[in-house]
Amino acid sequence: MIDKNIISQLLNDLENDRVERTTSTTNTDKFGQAICAFANDLPAYDLPGYLILGADDDGNLKPIDITDDLLKNLAAIRTDGNIQPQPSLVVEKVSLDEGDVVVVEVQPAIFPPVKYKGRIWIRVGPRKGVANDADEKILYEKRAANIRTFDAMPCIGTTVEDLDLSIFKLQYLPKAVPEDVIKSDTRDIRYQLQSLGFYDMRFDCPTYAGILLFGKDVERYLPGAYVQYVRFEGKGRAGKIVNEYKFAGNLCTMLQQLDTFVDTTITNRRPVPVTTLREEIVIDYPHWATRELLMNAICHRDYESNGPIQFYQYDDRIEILNPGGLYGKANPQNFPYVNDYRNSTVAEALKVLGFVNRFSRGVIRVKEELQENGNGDPQFSLDLVTAFLVVESISSKVLSLKYEDKKDRSEDRNEYERNTKTSDSKTDRSIHLHDGDKNEDVNEDVNEDVKLGLNHRNVYNAIKYNSSINYVQLMDNLGLSKSTIYRILSELKRYNYISRKGGDRKGEWIILKELNHK
Repeated sequence: MIDKNIISQLLNDLENDRVERTTSTTNTDKFGQAICAFANDLPAYDLPGYLILGADDDGNLKPIDITDDLLKNLAAIRTDGNIQPQPSLVVEKVSLDEGDVVVVEVQPAIFPPVKYKGRIWIRVGPRKGVANDADEKILYEKRAANIRTFDAMPCIGTTVEDLDLSIFKLQYLPKAVPEDVIKSDTRDIRYQLQSLGFYDMRFDCPTYAGILLFGKDVERYLPGAYVQYVRFEGKGRAGKIVNEYKFAGNLCTMLQQLDTFVDTTITNRRPVPVTTLREEIVIDYPHWATRELLMNAICHRDYESNGPIQFYQYDDRIEILNPGGLYGKANPQNFPYVNDYRNSTVAEALKVLGFVNRFSRGVIRVKEELQENGNGDPQFSLDLVTAFLVVESISSKVLSLKYEDKKDRSEDRNEYERNTKTSDSKTDRSIHLHDGDKNEDVNEDVNEDVKLGLNHRNVYNAIKYNSSINYVQLMDNLGLSKSTIYRILSELKRYNYISRKGGDRKGEWIILKELNHK
């Protein structure tokens, strides 16, 4: 409860730098900058700052339209992802003798600097401004004094040479910091890393977050920092292992791989006739919801554990298990409406990279998308203490079409097997004949970007993550026709991206070189 006596005093104290007055109700950037500045608390008052709507610079009250939407919009500034890390604030309507105002009370941040849209805002007397290098150093010293989260701690024994700086400069920095700030920043790369929480100048080494995001050899320092995917046949771990893959490396690389894998292998789109003139695309698992559950596991897992994230797929469900149970303020009674961050710097990075759209909203949106697709609610196991498990069931739409789907697939397989009874050499020759032998002598480097498009990348990635995948599975997973699959495989072979080892039934695909994502 905000004390109205304090508000009255601050309105009349025109030289106090703990208050900002405004008559605007729509200038979100101004509000965000003020909240950011109060949270940074550069003068170290260790007292809250106040943004007051409905008063001019002289402290005189001006009537404004105070609505529920206004209060909700002000409260949403905390979680819209533009202010990082999230500040602690309270929004209230306060009734004074002279009239009503809206007050945003902002507590000093425990882990400054706080940024609004990539810039650090501070109070300079009664005005706000962007922090300079000296101001930033003071704020980071305050952060170091209060440091608690594991990912923000220094990774002793590492150096800046252990980071892939090209990823930081070319992929991350342009998304995290405005272009004009980057151009004017002439500091050493270590200070740039420090400004985003990836380097500790006291020990002259990267933080664990820096190693996780940009490390050249992440598992050397964090042995369990990878995702282990296994596809089991049947409904339990006793079933045959159909496919497995280890997603490893720094997060900037791994997250892209996981996103592609979910889209090309897990989603499993298939067209189903609804009428004679219309088809409906049915999918096993929604891409965004499945990816979000994986991102949550990566964001909230305990990186001090040597165990990986387990991403297990069965005939009827997906299970995602990560080391580390609910953290901080989150508990079985208030989950998923109350959230806390075990790895706050990693959480900020996921937002910057675009893998988190909005804080404190992910699980709720996952539920909505799964229900819409017929998967039902995700099942969370909250009593494992040292681990967190979520189960995503396969879509009921897929189960209801099981008989028809099985029949169609059986017909496709019969045709496929009739076409693959010849020797491996004859099969390869028939594929080349299908695409035209006249193209065999095409130079690999000529018009490669024209010939190799999105479908080529999807087929390539599906093979990369499952070397035993066959033609029918490629057709089902990617929603492409048989002739298209044959043509794409032929072209990938011709450009020496893939090759086939063994026959069509028991052989496997070999990746010869990386397919550039241009």
